[in-house]
Amino acid sequence: MSSNPQANRVLSGMRPTGQLHLGNYHGALKNWVDLQYQYRCFFFVADWHALTTGYEDTSRLPEYTREMVIDWLAAGLNPGVATIFVQSYVPEHAELHLLLSMITPLSWLERVPTYKDQQAELQEKDLATYGFLGYPLLQSADILLYRPRYVPVGEDQVAHVEMTREVARRFNNLFGRESGFEGKSEKAIGELGARNSKLYRELRRKFQETGDTASLEKAQAIVRSNTRIIVADRERLLGYLEGSSVSILPEPQALLTPTPKLPGLDGRKMSKSYGNTIGLREDPDSVTRKLKTMQTDPARVRRTDPGDPDNCPVWSLHEVYSDESTRSWTAAGCRSAGIGCLECKKPLIDRIVAEATTMRQRAAEYENNPELVRAVLTQGSEKARETARETLDEVRNAMLLRED
Repeated sequence: MSSNPQANRVLSGMRPTGQLHLGNYHGALKNWVDLQYQYRCFFFVADWHALTTGYEDTSRLPEYTREMVIDWLAAGLNPGVATIFVQSYVPEHAELHLLLSMITPLSWLERVPTYKDQQAELQEKDLATYGFLGYPLLQSADILLYRPRYVPVGEDQVAHVEMTREVARRFNNLFGRESGFEGKSEKAIGELGARNSKLYRELRRKFQETGDTASLEKAQAIVRSNTRIIVADRERLLGYLEGSSVSILPEPQALLTPTPKLPGLDGRKMSKSYGNTIGLREDPDSVTRKLKTMQTDPARVRRTDPGDPDNCPVWSLHEVYSDESTRSWTAAGCRSAGIGCLECKKPLIDRIVAEATTMRQRAAEYENNPELVRAVLTQGSEKARETARETLDEVRNAMLLRED
């Protein structure tokens, strides 16, 4: 494993919206649970981001934060393995956001795809604010503060990671200068060992002459995996690949996560705003009742009418929850009218109720003892601050800013 801490870091966050639903779980949270045992993970409650669109009423933020974190723990996030914290508990987020705002062109913020999309979707809110315009840069600060290698996102969030990479690149080019950089970098190449030194030079030349990103990534891997070089030389070599500056804020990579199509009870995307959700910790009787009345293939009016699974939202749930034999039985029975819609739903009800029951059992400990949740967030935020301070110290030094 690489000695570079960034190589093993992952960061992601969620806005606090209260209790989560199955769409949240399968869209992101389930993947977090898997990632925590593969990387050093930082997962945070993005409460400042909640203010960008919900600044007029913050009365339920503490409740929403607590309930969402209980769902994280119920789903299997382990505070002994992953660092779980609240954004506003780590003021370094705000300072890095401020410092990055000094160098970020206004046009970069205005071109973010979700900027105009959200303005159109949330016309009832006054979003003509500095905070809303600047929220993509706050996201960049959130990410760069922990210098992660990967940021798990869906395809709709890749643009935010790309902007973060641009911000990091601009910062490094402006403030990553040092006297004798090229000579120190050339000397550091020799520390890689004869074989790796030669390969580094070849890959660097290929990237700089042709822009071949595969060569860049291979060269970065050579540097990151080398345990013989000191941290300062590693940062020099990473920066030397692309230009003439030290890589103070390494560029993160988007880690595309599988996001299965999970419909709500009415067939639309599962969303609280549509009122079509099933909660992670929902009561079994409520889950059963909701699924029994869930919309099916509209063309199947009578029990004897054959159906088409591709036109049925319930089938999308089968694709997530059911094994191959159950899916085969369901599809054949639907198309031949051999089974009714309630029969089709029965295996799903059993599996989703079992999943919700497991989460309810895990959550009980935290629901009955709010101090446990508070302790998880306090300890996690202290750990997060340790890493955040290290980054901010380097940023201040590079910008020639000093603490008193």
